[in-house]
Amino acid sequence: MDYIKVLSIAGSDPSGGAGIQADMKTCCAMGCYAMTAITAITAQNTLGVRDFVPVSPEMLRAQIEAVCDDIRPDAIKIGMVPSSEAAGVIADMIEKYSLERIVVDPVMVSTSGHNLSEGSAIETLVRRVFPFASVITPNIPEANALGSDNPATLASMYNCPGVLVKGGHSAHHNNMVDLLWSDGSLHEFPVTYVDTPNTHGTGCTLSSAIACQLAMGKNVADACASAIQWLGVAIRSGANYKIGHGHGPVNHLFNII
Repeated sequence: MDYIKVLSIAGSDPSGGAGIQADMKTCCAMGCYAMTAITAITAQNTLGVRDFVPVSPEMLRAQIEAVCDDIRPDAIKIGMVPSSEAAGVIADMIEKYSLERIVVDPVMVSTSGHNLSEGSAIETLVRRVFPFASVITPNIPEANALGSDNPATLASMYNCPGVLVKGGHSAHHNNMVDLLWSDGSLHEFPVTYVDTPNTHGTGCTLSSAIACQLAMGKNVADACASAIQWLGVAIRSGANYKIGHGHGPVNHLFNII
């Protein structure tokens, strides 16, 4: 017997709703074995990000090597990448270990408006990591920062086989749609709006859920469909909880609590 193994390369959230912590909860909820390589230590809560300290490139490399030398991941989720050096290390590790089924969530700015990546980090991520990605998962502001909110255009611009543009930032909540370009086709996933402040970490959660589904052997379109549906239930299940004074987390463990 063997676990289905997912490695999250991302920042740490001490309040538990986003980043590494959200990824681990998601993997556990989906029956996968979660492993982590921390890119940055953040100080954040439901009200926003206060500060962060990047992990050194050497330590990031050591974490990924320690995992991959012993336990080969079946899929990778990449979240917060604070520097160009960190992006380069991640690309080097993907090449060294021939890693596959990679989901990149190009985190740029927190909900509270805190910059989480240097401009050079995004440039290196685009140039060196995007080409390895099975799918990238920008929200609408991130997609526009990359050049377009049209997933087919982004796929062409960056030679990515899969681009999922998340519609949660749409001004028209009754008509939200996640748009996926994959294998030369456009897939539309309608998203039901839930009136709740508890949306902290939804991007992290969705990208790690997609990685879990890819690790299980699904193609990109089916993985995204399953992950989007699962996230919708997690949001609805956590809609009425009260944690903190701002944007609380989704209920990752709705099957348990």
